[in-house]
Amino acid sequence: MDEAQQLLLWRWSTIVQLTSLAMATAFFALLARASRRPELRSWMRAWFANFLALAVTSAYWVLQPAWLFPLFSVLYLAAKAVFVALLMEGVWLMMHRVGRWYSTRQIASVVLIYAVIGAALCRDLVSIGILQHTVLGVTLVGFAIATWRSQQKGVQWLAAGIGVRGLLSLGESFAYVLQSVPPGAGPLAGLVVPAGMFLSASSSFDTAAEWLMLLGCVLAVSDRSRRELQDANFDLMAAQEDLRRLADRDPLTALVNRRSLPEIFRAVQPNGALMLFFDLDGFKKINDLHGHAAGDACLKLFASALRDSFRPDDHVIRYGGDEFLVVATGLDKPAARARVDEVRKRMLRTVGGELICKFSVGMAVLEPGGHPETALEAADAQMYKAKHQVIA
Repeated sequence: MDEAQQLLLWRWSTIVQLTSLAMATAFFALLARASRRPELRSWMRAWFANFLALAVTSAYWVLQPAWLFPLFSVLYLAAKAVFVALLMEGVWLMMHRVGRWYSTRQIASVVLIYAVIGAALCRDLVSIGILQHTVLGVTLVGFAIATWRSQQKGVQWLAAGIGVRGLLSLGESFAYVLQSVPPGAGPLAGLVVPAGMFLSASSSFDTAAEWLMLLGCVLAVSDRSRRELQDANFDLMAAQEDLRRLADRDPLTALVNRRSLPEIFRAVQPNGALMLFFDLDGFKKINDLHGHAAGDACLKLFASALRDSFRPDDHVIRYGGDEFLVVATGLDKPAARARVDEVRKRMLRTVGGELICKFSVGMAVLEPGGHPETALEAADAQMYKAKHQVIA
């Protein structure tokens, strides 16, 4: 392949890469606008810097102003350095979800120093190519290895894309080194022409590797977003469960309220249970004569007496107001009466020094497979019957 064909191949490859970089920049811009993720903004800027570097190179090849070579060198090296820095920043933000690892002033200072020193040391395009592709290759390969070894989920494709792009840059650096070999000088002389052909088409290879990086970025962000959504959904479900528990629990007595009855009834219905319906006697009078504070103290004392007198597996519910319900499985009426007597003994303790809280209770059996509402109504009726006997 002669020089004219190599130049044509280079122009075609460069046009392809310029178009590709413009598409990648636009893609990340749209994606960053849609999701507002910080790593997407970093990657959008990174691909724009990469586009700018190739645009500077293309402009130099078209215009070839020898007296502006130092300026073009500084712009090219700076744009490539910004590309690498922003690419790594995006990966860092995605993996760690923390702030940037360097400030804009720091990155600008480092990039400017690198670009100025590099341009001062390099006198031609070959030396620029050797420097830039060596730095780019070593940095990307090292960062790809570090990303892979982080063992974070969803970054394997991204690390692979970065690694491939780094290896390709090292290959391009070696090709530029071969370009500096004098004709007929040693065994490497035979590789000069293939190296030139490789460099002419290198933009096409760069395009493929960069799209592999872009694919890795998209897959990594998608996987991270999916897991963040799962975590958020789990947290939401946990919060809903906490709210449900709060809604099902009476804040004064710390007992569950009647909202929990459907779940309790479903649990005890297959094997049956004994229901005990309690109601405090004269509770309204307590509130009227002694105040609501005394009434609240009476309710808390009664709830504590129920919890302490019945078994840990028995369900103690504040049904409403001064009404309480106990649902006990495997407990017969004689044993239940003994526990009710224990409640009465505990309630002999006074509230406020003189006040004694009394209660009435009714019992009903829920047969296995029976209707809990029917048993509940029967226990309620027995309670009112007992209360009328007390009044009489």
